[in-house]
Amino acid sequence: MPECFLVLAPPASNILVAFTYFTCQLVRPLKCVIIRALKGLILKMNIKIINIIGILVICGLSLGVFFWIDRSQTVKKNELLSVAEISETIKIPEAETENMHPVLIPALMKKEFDGRELKLVRILDENEVYTRHYITYKSGDLTISGILNIPKGQGPFPLLVLNHGYIDPEIYTNGRGLKREQDYLARHGYAVIHSDYRNHAESTKTESADLSFRFGYTEDVINAILAVQKAGLPNIDIQNVGMLGHSMGGGVAQNVMVVRPDLVKAVVLFAPVSGDARHNFERWVVRRPEIAQTILLTYGSPEQEPQFWDNISPINFLSRVSSPVMIHHGTADESVPIEWSQNLENKLKDADKEAVFHIYEGEPHEFTAAWPQVMKRTTDFFDLYFNK
Repeated sequence: MPECFLVLAPPASNILVAFTYFTCQLVRPLKCVIIRALKGLILKMNIKIINIIGILVICGLSLGVFFWIDRSQTVKKNELLSVAEISETIKIPEAETENMHPVLIPALMKKEFDGRELKLVRILDENEVYTRHYITYKSGDLTISGILNIPKGQGPFPLLVLNHGYIDPEIYTNGRGLKREQDYLARHGYAVIHSDYRNHAESTKTESADLSFRFGYTEDVINAILAVQKAGLPNIDIQNVGMLGHSMGGGVAQNVMVVRPDLVKAVVLFAPVSGDARHNFERWVVRRPEIAQTILLTYGSPEQEPQFWDNISPINFLSRVSSPVMIHHGTADESVPIEWSQNLENKLKDADKEAVFHIYEGEPHEFTAAWPQVMKRTTDFFDLYFNK
């Protein structure tokens, strides 16, 4: 029982004591200290001569002060804030940031991934060209769901890993996102695996992905490849693996390119998010002040902890990339700035990596009229590196 509720009081003051107890559970420690001081002052008086109404008035005034304090220290939830504004609101002591052990790309490079136990649970669909399977596999201690399209005919078929963009996990369903690409590529002789990622569809639910910069999705994709390799499916060529990522999934692909460059031979990116985590944070995360504040409290702002933000940005590790990269982006994309793709191409070439960037005039975030051309270029690109 809290210290502020240990003293027994005359009957008339019981209301205040009870009020103090419950307030202590709900408000900040500062408020509880003020309440205890107020209670002590009243108890020193002859509580029997104080009218109950007077006590309630005092309590009401106290609450007003407390809520005024709380309001002055809280960022309005619906207000869009800049990183600088949020950082100013929650100054972080240097001693706290020195002891942090966040998820970092260098840490993922050292991690031993153990993707395994791929299961073709049931057939979702079948046509004259390929069979679509509902699958599960293990990613660490988690079970991840997804789909696997396996072409019919004489294999083995190269494997393409498709990484979907952001879809609210609350409405996401198995295999959603890139569905037309899944079909197109399977019809062109590629086995296609599409991970739902953790917290999506029938995958295991775990802690908020936002607070770990969704690096868990990168782990799930890497483990998907390893699970297929260990499964020994006769119609899949596990030596020839490529990757295609759209939007957020393009960010996942960039992570894979630098964390496990040995796993993929060619990468295609559709309107990818930035390889600089600062850009993504400033564009999207600050629109969710509660998440943004928690991230800044945990890791520090880009200004306070530049090394941390560098170490969660794959664009700073492009020297590790071993696969050629093709990027597609439309000029009318309102979600992801096309400049980010241009910057990625420039950085790849600066690192002496093979990269090609296709720009589509008037095309939105998800390609429309230009989609057939995008897919023709994509399959030609994969065919080239898989000797098809």
